[in-house]
Amino acid sequence: MKYVSIFAFIATIICSSLFGQSLKTESMVKNNQSLSVKEKSIIKISSFAAKGDLEQLKTELNTGLEAGLSINETKEILIHLYAYCGFPRSIRGLQTFMEVLDERKSKGIHDDVGNNALPINQTENKYERGKKVLEQLTKTPESETLTGYSAFAPTIDVFLKEHLFADIFERNVLTYAQRELVTISVLSTIGGAEPMLQSHLNICLNIGLTPEQLNEFVNTLQLTKKETETLKNVLKEVLNSRKSQ
Repeated sequence: MKYVSIFAFIATIICSSLFGQSLKTESMVKNNQSLSVKEKSIIKISSFAAKGDLEQLKTELNTGLEAGLSINETKEILIHLYAYCGFPRSIRGLQTFMEVLDERKSKGIHDDVGNNALPINQTENKYERGKKVLEQLTKTPESETLTGYSAFAPTIDVFLKEHLFADIFERNVLTYAQRELVTISVLSTIGGAEPMLQSHLNICLNIGLTPEQLNEFVNTLQLTKKETETLKNVLKEVLNSRKSQ
């Protein structure tokens, strides 16, 4: 009887341990459905910079650094967004970030600099490299025949492939997912870019962001009621389209 009791006790401990591990795994899966604090900061920094709301941007830059964004990651966010809202917004964002860092240094705060961007392999043709990156993001082979705006203005197609998807997306400081969060934040904020926003929301799903995270993205952005409704409609269309595939 004594051995039976010991065996029952051990069995109870093992079951409790396995149950606890199961709950932990379930919790981790659930947590992975939510955007991290860093990701939310990336979204807000990108949106406020694109909007030119420098006071709000200052606040969110501080929040991002406190959430664990490094100086180089934050620089990269502000560099990346220029491709979608122009040099003026990007440069003003960087200048605002310089002010934030100076203020933090004056208070004795020393932020993590983070990793520098590694050199990009230049042996392959840049246009072809850009095509490969775009194919990875869209999960669709690039046609050899230009269509639409690319056929109408082939130069913009070259800029898009060589500069945006080779020069910028190949940089390693931010992940593809982080770069896409910057992209959809800017496109949602500037408005009037719904076809591109739709494409990039699809890319987000291709590279691992979930529908739950994209819905959370909508709620994280501080847009007007009209802008939010537009974004919700575009996202709904994207999600419904993928369900029917």
